Amino acid sequence: MSIYQWFIFFLFIQIIHFLGTWKLYEIAGRKRWEALIPVYNAIILMKIIGRPAWWTILLFIPIINLIMFPIIWVETLRSFGKNSNLNTFLAIITLGFYIYYVSYTQTLNYKAERNLKPENKTADTISSLLFAIIVATLVHTYIIQPFTIPSSSLEKTLYIGDFLFVSKLNYGARAPMTAIALPMMHDSIPILRKKSYLFNDDITKKETSLLNKFQLPYFRFPSIETIKRNEIVVFNQPADTLLDMDNFKPIRNYYKPIDKKTNLVKRCVAIPGDSLEIREGNVYINGKPSKLPESAKLQYNFFVNTQGTPMDQNSLVNLYGARDGLKNGNGDFALTNNGEYVLTLTDNEAKRIANNPVVKSVKKYLLPKGEDGDVFPHIHSLGWNIDNFGPIYIPKKGVTIKLDKNTLPFYKRIIQEYEKNTLQINGDKIIINGKSTNNYTFKQDYYWMMGDNRQNSLDARFWGYVPFDHVVGKPVFIWFSWEKDGKGLQKIRWNRVFSFVNENGEPKSYLIHFLIALAAFFAGEHFWKKRKEKKNS
Repeated sequence: MSIYQWFIFFLFIQIIHFLGTWKLYEIAGRKRWEALIPVYNAIILMKIIGRPAWWTILLFIPIINLIMFPIIWVETLRSFGKNSNLNTFLAIITLGFYIYYVSYTQTLNYKAERNLKPENKTADTISSLLFAIIVATLVHTYIIQPFTIPSSSLEKTLYIGDFLFVSKLNYGARAPMTAIALPMMHDSIPILRKKSYLFNDDITKKETSLLNKFQLPYFRFPSIETIKRNEIVVFNQPADTLLDMDNFKPIRNYYKPIDKKTNLVKRCVAIPGDSLEIREGNVYINGKPSKLPESAKLQYNFFVNTQGTPMDQNSLVNLYGARDGLKNGNGDFALTNNGEYVLTLTDNEAKRIANNPVVKSVKKYLLPKGEDGDVFPHIHSLGWNIDNFGPIYIPKKGVTIKLDKNTLPFYKRIIQEYEKNTLQINGDKIIINGKSTNNYTFKQDYYWMMGDNRQNSLDARFWGYVPFDHVVGKPVFIWFSWEKDGKGLQKIRWNRVFSFVNENGEPKSYLIHFLIALAAFFAGEHFWKKRKEKKNS
């Protein structure tokens, strides 16, 4: 819904609230008009039910309000003597409309001094759990979010099995756009593998379905910093049309709201206003080679020819750094029929393995210039591929570009999908929002996201630009890391646990520092209690 539509909906809710509660306000000694004034009526209601006025703020925070509304319904009934489990059940199951029945049909007595403490252990547990969910959801949505590295696209910088904390504050916390969803769940319910949000994912009904009318307008809080070149960024995959990202052959495509598209993590190799080109696998920005931080370790596929002589698997992994490549059913690196290993390595690792006596030659695999690789913008005549691509302009907010049949394929998705315009092509005419035009002005910034594992990364080379409204946050801290194929305690990458995502080199673990600080805290608390007991005795 638009801001105007949400405003009308908000006023409609105020009328519903007034009709159902004005009698309760009067019974509590207030004026009936106080139940009608938006926001003010919520503050007065908090006073009536004996709850702090700041609870009003929680009623206007998306997702949090879905938890708060049932609490307020139940608390309102209890303030007028309706304390039974049946009353609680009816309030929730009728979405609060049970209050209408109580207000208009029953004699009520207001309990201004009622006991606000939970009546039993079960009630206390539920109350504590709801409070914990509210706090956790606030932190998860607006401050910091846990994230797991799903693929090897940033391997050797961020590994599969790294568990991260992603800061929402750095680039500005984005308010939820999907108004009705389960808290702290992204796009699916664990185990059940069902959608965690209310939305009609049939693309043919995206504009007509009632379920899709509850989307909130895009809003982002002020940021601490802007996205810089070659920073690692978490974002929503712009072209995500899969209900389940593990199923790449669905029966049909699924239309998703922005904040429910799959989260990805890549390196932002180009920012708004840049010109990007890839030559022989190397990125050039504005005609100059891209300058990467020390922590970035670009990888490519190499043919390592041993003429059929097998190499020690541990050496391939631990000495030469191979993590990806051609493997057999047992997970070991396998030789091809030509007696070669296909390994994903950095340039330095390739030089190192070339010095092994059994290695006859090492050759980087690159697609030749001019060979079509079915990459963005999917114009076969361009002859672009993942290793030789561009040049391409990265759109910047407020910049106007020339629009014709040659440039339109680059920006068609931006115009229609990301910036919500109607687009028609009539002969040589390009018609946007009903008007013929030969230019277009971008409404937001766009970024170019790529993986360091350059030939094994599904990234912007395939689906194009990432709009700023798809940006989630910045990975800042690795709180745990484990190797899926490791054994015992060796599964844990101890050197990465409690480490910062470091742009200037290898991550440094602060686990020992944390454990020492934790031990000091408990020791200090123990001696403080002993001293206090001794002083009181």
